[in-house]
Amino acid sequence: MNIIGIIPARMGSTRLPGKPMKKIHGMPMIGHCYHRTAIALGANATYVATCDVEIAEYINSIGGHVIMTSNTHTRATTRTAEALEKIEQETGKKVDIVVMVQGDEPLILPETIKKVVPEFEDESVSIVNIMSRLATEEAFKDVNNVKVVVANNNDALYFSRESIPSPWKGWEDIPRYMQTGIIAFRRDVLIAFNAMEETQLEQIESIDMNRVLETGGKIRMVLTESTTIGVDVLEELNEVEKILVGDKTMDAYI
Repeated sequence: MNIIGIIPARMGSTRLPGKPMKKIHGMPMIGHCYHRTAIALGANATYVATCDVEIAEYINSIGGHVIMTSNTHTRATTRTAEALEKIEQETGKKVDIVVMVQGDEPLILPETIKKVVPEFEDESVSIVNIMSRLATEEAFKDVNNVKVVVANNNDALYFSRESIPSPWKGWEDIPRYMQTGIIAFRRDVLIAFNAMEETQLEQIESIDMNRVLETGGKIRMVLTESTTIGVDVLEELNEVEKILVGDKTMDAYI
């Protein structure tokens, strides 16, 4: 299978402007995401998709691959789909699997990214999303963390910014899972997904993967026990800085 990784990134974050270029241990956050994805999938199969020259110049400076995209995207999936089609045009090769890794996930481990690939041996699986555990009640209640409940086969049942399943009987003994920014698609499924109109629950929750569920699709969720933080605010950036002290994966590229 022809598998590539695409990291969508833009400077226009509302809560942390210039987020991809914020430095962690002397390296821009997008650099950490790029190197970790490249370790997992190979440097020749890893691309950063952006509309910002500053990000593009940095990735070029470290020998990475950049795909320039439109500045009108509001969803990571649409930016990724545009980049996918440009990559196929440039390489002359059709892609089978696209692994989208958000550019604000600097703690993600290469082995976690690799976990999505074997799931596609099941022909019925078309989308795979990594999930992690929510360790605290505060994190479980935080609307910035996208929660997910799953079926017995780990297919997603629903995504919400609210606490699901309900903690009304006590939160300690219920499964508390959070969606991460690592989502892999079969190539044609990603293109078809972006051709769909946004759906009601997607808009209410502001979670685009609900579009898949509302239209009868399936998403296989894969659990990682490693720590994941999608950086949205300065406090999270500082927390990541502390967690990465002594990190063996970081030692491989810094």
